Amino acid sequence: MLRTIDISTRTYSDRELRRIVPRGHQSVDAMLDTVRPIVDKLKTEGAAAALEYSEKFDGIRPPHLRVPAELCQEAADALDPDLKKALTSAISRVRAVHEAQKPDDVEVNLAPGATVTQKFIPISRVGLYVPGGNAVYPSSVIMNVVPSQAAGVDTLVVASPPQKDNGGYPHPTVLAVCALLGVDEVWAVGGAQAIGLLAYGDEDFEPVDMITGPGNIFVTAAKRIVRTVVGIDAEAGPTEIAVLADSSADPTQVAYDLISQAEHDVLASSVLITDSAELAEAVDAKISELYTVTLNSDRVAQALTGDQSAIVVTSGLEQSIAVANAYAAEHLEVHTRDAAAVASRIVNAGAIFVGPHAPVPLGDYAAGSNHVLPTSGSARYSSGLSTLTFLKHVDIIDYDGPALEELADDVIRLSQEERLPAHGEAIAARRNK
Repeated sequence: MLRTIDISTRTYSDRELRRIVPRGHQSVDAMLDTVRPIVDKLKTEGAAAALEYSEKFDGIRPPHLRVPAELCQEAADALDPDLKKALTSAISRVRAVHEAQKPDDVEVNLAPGATVTQKFIPISRVGLYVPGGNAVYPSSVIMNVVPSQAAGVDTLVVASPPQKDNGGYPHPTVLAVCALLGVDEVWAVGGAQAIGLLAYGDEDFEPVDMITGPGNIFVTAAKRIVRTVVGIDAEAGPTEIAVLADSSADPTQVAYDLISQAEHDVLASSVLITDSAELAEAVDAKISELYTVTLNSDRVAQALTGDQSAIVVTSGLEQSIAVANAYAAEHLEVHTRDAAAVASRIVNAGAIFVGPHAPVPLGDYAAGSNHVLPTSGSARYSSGLSTLTFLKHVDIIDYDGPALEELADDVIRLSQEERLPAHGEAIAARRNK
């Protein structure tokens, strides 16, 4: 079912390895002309335009763009007990991890009377986008809200598309999780219009300082357009999993993990990297056997047979590691002998899942880690969502007179070298004061 790419016969450069498996293609650039008029209209007309676009794109106009708090609480009260238990367990683990991520301020004493302090300050107001579409995403509420709360963000807004089946409000489970997390500002708006309203606001809806959360290509294009106005977390591409495995791996487990990621999107990437031709054949056979029984089998089939999914057969562990680092997967599973040691050699991945008992779905929901991760190879230079995403740092420079005098000649000389003599004069003016 998956195509096989055999690279075991020669050595490849990193540049070549990056091109071995192409990624699912979605052109954000091509969508900008379509999305920009929507964002521009939101900038000038605010909530009225958001309601208009909701009716056009979602097929319903919500009774209130801001969801009444009592509806969120009613949704929480109506949760199935087992589902509520699962959600609260996930919240607890994610909160424990993200509260531990908050850094302490750092003060450096360079000399008597000379200190530089790095102070971490939370973003004041954050908009958290929770998609609708192919699935329901209460987990995305958790993964966005909890780290922002751990950072100490003052106010949070959750925006999620209105739904016909819920009277024009977001999905009840999304509303329920907002209540469980104490989020009291929820907007029934999705797509590019949600991003525009979050960025620009109007007289009744305050704009935010940062927007995070995944979405479709329209959401991504809108985030690109407004990123000069507000901060954004990232431009999320189609989801992806790579499994680095050797002959010790269980073919059934690997097959299920590749299938599970493929059910997200027809452009999702599922890649097996292995030095075992026997495992490659066994996994492919298991995929063909198992995918048909899944709820989303049509979507899975399209994703697994696309160019963005493949089995890469390597010459050995070293080449497998090289392929994994070149590919820089959003999710990387390691199914090898001494998996922890192999995982320690991975430098490019959004998140690394070690061994047979840590599959990607665990991280999607309740491992404690965040599931908003870098895609499209951006794990080579960026990280997933965390508490740090919602913090900015400010350097505080505190020098007294003697400490300044100690450096004065050096600063003056440097200003002269850069042909910015007024910089030096500003230093000299403070001498003997």
